[in-house]
Order: sequence, then structure tokens, then C-alpha cells
Amino acid sequence: MFGCACLFPLTTPLVVGIAVAASAYAGRYGILAWNAFKARPATPVLRKFYQGGFQPQMTRREAALILGVRESTAQDKVREAYRKVMVANHPDAGGSHYLASKIGEAKDMMLKKTRNTDSAF
Repeated sequence: MFGCACLFPLTTPLVVGIAVAASAYAGRYGILAWNAFKARPATPVLRKFYQGGFQPQMTRREAALILGVRESTAQDKVREAYRKVMVANHPDAGGSHYLASKIGEAKDMMLKKTRNTDSAF
């Protein structure tokens, strides 16, 4: 009992010192982690593409959904969107001929061109 009373006054500064050092290291780590979090590159926004379920007669709304633009988008933006979607779905790159034809039809619809879809060829 007498031996413990003598060690207690000596261990208190040691415990306090260890606690201060641990909190300093934790604070330093927190600051470094926060700076790394702020410096990370912005994550790109993933765009959702039109999932399908095509209507028999394409509407302007459906064409805009296929190309990922608004119905009132300018023609140069429609052409740019067409290129992006067509690159992702081109038949030469493993895409579907049907999807490529629907994407082309959507571009024509948005650019107000007429396409005769009644042909068998």
C-alpha cells in the first residue's frame, strides 16, 4: 500500500503527457486527411442514358431522351450529343445495328429532317 502511493504522483504526468501526444498526433492526422479530402479531384457526374422501350413512332421527346439533350437544344449541341452516343453504340465497336438506327432517327428528328421508315431496306 505504501509503495503504490509513492508511484501515483509520478505516473500522473506521464499519463497526461501520453494523452497530449496522442491527441496531437490525432489532430495532425485529421488535418492531413481533411487537406487530402479537399484536394481530391471532383468525381465526374455519371449520365444516365435512355434505357429503351422505344415507341413505334418516334416523338421529339423520345429523341431528346435517346440523345440525352433537351427538346429545345441547339442543332450543334444535338450533333455533338449524337456523336457521343453513336461512338458508344456504333456497330463496328460492338454496338447494335438497331440501336444505331434509333440513334440516327433521333438525330434526324431533333434536326427536323424527315426519314422514310416504311422502307424494307
